[in-house]
Amino acid sequence: MANSNLKEAKAAKNDEFYTQFHDIEIEMNAYLEYDPNVFRGKTILLPCDDPEWSNFTRFFAAKFDELGLKKLISTSYAPDSKKYKTPYQPSLFEQEAPQFDSTKTSVKGKIFVLEQDKSGDGRINIDDLEWEYLEGDGDFRSKEVTKLRDEADFIITNPPFSLFREFLAWIMEGEKKFIIIGNMNCITYKEVFPLIMNNKIWLGIPFPGGNAYFRPAMQNDYAVGVYDEDTNLVKFRNCIWLTNVDHGRRHQPLSLMTIADNLRYSKHKEIRGKETYDHYDNYDAIEVPFTDAIPSDYDGVMGVPISFLDKYCPEQFEILGITKAWFGSASKIYPEQIQVDRHGKESKVTKLNDGAVLLHSEVPQNETYYMVEGKYYTQVYARVLIRHIKS
Repeated sequence: MANSNLKEAKAAKNDEFYTQFHDIEIEMNAYLEYDPNVFRGKTILLPCDDPEWSNFTRFFAAKFDELGLKKLISTSYAPDSKKYKTPYQPSLFEQEAPQFDSTKTSVKGKIFVLEQDKSGDGRINIDDLEWEYLEGDGDFRSKEVTKLRDEADFIITNPPFSLFREFLAWIMEGEKKFIIIGNMNCITYKEVFPLIMNNKIWLGIPFPGGNAYFRPAMQNDYAVGVYDEDTNLVKFRNCIWLTNVDHGRRHQPLSLMTIADNLRYSKHKEIRGKETYDHYDNYDAIEVPFTDAIPSDYDGVMGVPISFLDKYCPEQFEILGITKAWFGSASKIYPEQIQVDRHGKESKVTKLNDGAVLLHSEVPQNETYYMVEGKYYTQVYARVLIRHIKS
């Protein structure tokens, strides 16, 4: 349900999800544990981030002195420019400021800057935050915000779901360090995966328990089924932190069993008791459906779930590719196919021409399968192709 709701939110252009303070704190602490001075003397830009609602500015403002920041910049997006319209009322914070302008509040973005002790209390915190209206609506692609990007050392935010590809390209164009939130499926994007494969970007620390909870701007139809009225939070299962900032977990190798031990002792029924691992029909690789089932003594290519990447250690494995047609990997072209769903309903499709395919000697049970020229096949989800790095 969470995955479908995230897709619906993207389709509706509703990007109003706010990250929890403690999730931000957990993630930033991972980088600070690896390098306590990672943010010292740096300028951090938080685009798509209004301190009146967002916790990113609150976190870095509270930690400004402790982290040794040089400057903190936040920008917000004008309400009237959002494609997904919600009722808008200026906050008391804005209305009580001397620079408040009723003609600008809904059509202009805002910029918030923190860099000095304005209150005279001897420390820099959120009370010293200064703000003004931007010339434009605060779109990150504008020259105005791009200039702020060029000034910054780090870009940190939860960007719009619907503009993730463009947002990441904007960051990479500026050659900036970044820590952002995205949909797990972004790993398979042709704009993203090559960067991961070449170790230019990687995953951050997973959300606790694999669940990401965000506060919606308002209760909307897309939240039905995952919206919690008691907490006013929406749960998603497939969100990740994506970054090019190093952290310690990234260099912790996985503890693995041998092929023989996996086939005998694995907790997964898909592995335990088999004579060998399944081999793809259209890739020279074995199918490893679970990260903890990766064999320690297999020298060939293995197809693993994309969730493997939050445990990926570049000193232990090399990433060779992904089972997606856009990647250009050699993939067998299948003729006309008949898809049979788990209820026995048949339909003509062409799905097997993109992805990793398993050939079966018998009709697969309790899952969708495909018939091609009298043979039976199933197609697995997107797989990352990896290989052990030999000592």
